Amino acid sequence: MGCCQSKRTKTTAWCKKLTVLASGTPFTVSEVEALHQLFKKLSSSVIGDGFISKIFSLRYSETTIRRICLQTGARDSSSYGHGTAAWCYGLLSKLHLLLVLLQMFDLFDVKCDGVIEFGEFVQSLGVFHPNSPVEEKIYFAFRLYDLRQTGFIEQEELKEMVVALLQESDLELSDDVVQTIVDKTFSDADSKGDGKIDPEEWKEFVLKNPSIIKNMTLPFLKDVTMAFPSFVLISEVGESEM
Repeated sequence: MGCCQSKRTKTTAWCKKLTVLASGTPFTVSEVEALHQLFKKLSSSVIGDGFISKIFSLRYSETTIRRICLQTGARDSSSYGHGTAAWCYGLLSKLHLLLVLLQMFDLFDVKCDGVIEFGEFVQSLGVFHPNSPVEEKIYFAFRLYDLRQTGFIEQEELKEMVVALLQESDLELSDDVVQTIVDKTFSDADSKGDGKIDPEEWKEFVLKNPSIIKNMTLPFLKDVTMAFPSFVLISEVGESEM
């Protein structure tokens, strides 16, 4: 009897938690629970205990760098010539991408404690929902580009992000072309001409160029239960129980 009561109490508490999380995001309660199943798979795969650890992210980064070294042919420090040039270019490009991934981790880590808990996961992922307000996407993107967390986007930060995004899209452009893109973008965005882009300038720039935050919207999040049907089948809480 006591066991049944305890189980019922836990279920009620879990229902309330799901409802609270859903109320602060574009997700429905059922979708939040589906995301919980996804989160459990992610957290278990990164050796977490109900959370995703930044320590794992750093280890993953090291593993990725080693793999890139092998893929680009730099098996030892005695490599010279074109092989070394290819290795350096490949490594540098991947480091830019890893920098962005770690920056994304920090933005999801709302409590700044080195781990991403389920609530933080849902809250941050909600920004990428198609129904999420554009202002939220613009602000999140600003914080993503503000790599040094100074409250401004500086030219070097913008270049690092551009390089990383090009790498993610498998686009290889010469450094001169990349610099031209960065210079033009920065010139257009820095309306005050003080050598940095503040949140107000960023918002104005993005509203004129909405394609900049295109990656801030993930269409499949509009119906998580359709995107992850296997998670719904093992759902612990039905919508009618809320």
